[in-house]
Amino acid sequence: MDIYKINDIAELIEGNSYVGRGIVLGKSADGKKAVSAYFIMGRSANSRNRIFTEKNDAVYTEPFDASKVEDPSLIIYAAIRKLGNKLIVTNGDQTDTIYEGVKAGGTFSGALATREFEPDGPNWTPRISGMITFANGDFTYDMSILKAIDLEGSDCARYTFAYPSKAGMGHFIHTYVCDGNPIPTFQGEPERVAIPDDIDEFTNKLWNALDSDNKISLYVRYTDLATGNEDNRMINKNK
Repeated sequence: MDIYKINDIAELIEGNSYVGRGIVLGKSADGKKAVSAYFIMGRSANSRNRIFTEKNDAVYTEPFDASKVEDPSLIIYAAIRKLGNKLIVTNGDQTDTIYEGVKAGGTFSGALATREFEPDGPNWTPRISGMITFANGDFTYDMSILKAIDLEGSDCARYTFAYPSKAGMGHFIHTYVCDGNPIPTFQGEPERVAIPDDIDEFTNKLWNALDSDNKISLYVRYTDLATGNEDNRMINKNK
């Protein structure tokens, strides 16, 4: 087993009907751009009834058809927010927890210490989070997963990972291993994935690899480290 292998992200996803929600953070192969990606999938009608929208420099999940919303508590949230030199990406309202915690002088892991997995037993969906910190023409990034410690959801296990940026490399964390009942949660470290220079190449590779029935939305951002300019791609299955 090659523990230093950098995987093609499509090969990690293709043929897997349900990896849930996923975050990718990393650096383009030419070393010039910070890359972030977030996608959502869904099995229920309530979960599938969503789109991504951009508002005031943030990305939100919103209902596609408001008349069909059953329970908005775990599916409607700010997925991506900026705070100074930081970019926060998560799969739930812990985006706001991290934003407010860091704004008050705290840390990524400290803010998440106040949260736990989602209260949707028996699946106990993990909360996955990431934060890029830009400084001196480069960046570092942190990732986290909060997951149930047992089938009963009796307590929360918290895992945090901190990375330097390396050209051509990213890390991929997702909520589930695959479909199931209950759905098995992600295990181990975030997966190492290759990050190409071209945003459209990466966006299309990721979107096309996701299961056609269960994928809902994808948002990809490439941030130029020299200029700060952002190039974004947003795909919504519901249009």
